[in-house]
Amino acid sequence: MLIATPNITVDRTVRLPELRPGHVLRPQHAVVTAGGKGINVARVRAAFGKRATLVGFLPDVDAAQLDRLLAREPLDFVGVPVAGEVRVATIYLEESGRVTVLNEPGPVVPADGWAAYERAIEAELASGRHATLVCTGSLPPGAPDDGYGRLVAIGHRAGVRVVVDAARAALAAALPSGPDFVTPNLAEAEGVLHGHPDESVAEDSPDVPDRARAAVKLLCARGAAAAAVTAGAAGTAFGDGEKVFWLSAVPVNVKNPIGAGDSFVGGLAEALESGSEPLHAIAFAVGTASASVEQELAGGVDPGRAHEIAAQVVVA
Repeated sequence: MLIATPNITVDRTVRLPELRPGHVLRPQHAVVTAGGKGINVARVRAAFGKRATLVGFLPDVDAAQLDRLLAREPLDFVGVPVAGEVRVATIYLEESGRVTVLNEPGPVVPADGWAAYERAIEAELASGRHATLVCTGSLPPGAPDDGYGRLVAIGHRAGVRVVVDAARAALAAALPSGPDFVTPNLAEAEGVLHGHPDESVAEDSPDVPDRARAAVKLLCARGAAAAAVTAGAAGTAFGDGEKVFWLSAVPVNVKNPIGAGDSFVGGLAEALESGSEPLHAIAFAVGTASASVEQELAGGVDPGRAHEIAAQVVVA
């Protein structure tokens, strides 16, 4: 599996009793790791005994730090050099379960930078080692809005399936290229389809399943071959625009909700590459995402638990 995550990050995860704006706080615990959605997908891949290759921009100012952090991760990294500092994501986890994330923009990609990134993707796909290309995460400043759309075309020319997990302009511009799967959450999907700026959804709202199913149809009408629209603890809608299914969520004990969507993508790719048909692959993705939030590490998954939860998913 090849993962395109151009806007790689350094994650700083801070646990504290309560985040109180305007106060000086002294948390006792912080963990610094390589981050970005693709890192989490690769961790899921590794949990199932396989190794992914990730292509990302490598900012020169922080190249040494990134090399050190990425050496700890179960992946092969291909860095495309770029000037500037690495993107930093600061994650605050409170005892109540509330999560606050500060995502910085990342280094500015120069005019010829994206072409270099595309060449790196093409070179990896030319090796014939990858059956799936996962395009995931935000695009850095300076990258074209249709960056993932271009990668979809490159993937299809190489004969691989392409999964796009993105939001806002990056998702909107990828749809006309016909990705095999898109996997936004409901807020991201409605942001693209209806221009809603809010990135949160009340999962207990009774209209969530209908809204998610409607989003699946519209995403497919715009070009996606299939779409999965996740709604957290409510469930997931999946379909190809003609048939749309609702998959229930399975209650679990949440330790860290960060990266659940990435684990969903990792579980989906694992199931597809293992020969599952799409609906069963989505059920396994739900099980993988649910298993991941039981772990402290984003993207951490117990494979046995993923299979156990997936077997409990009800499809309607």
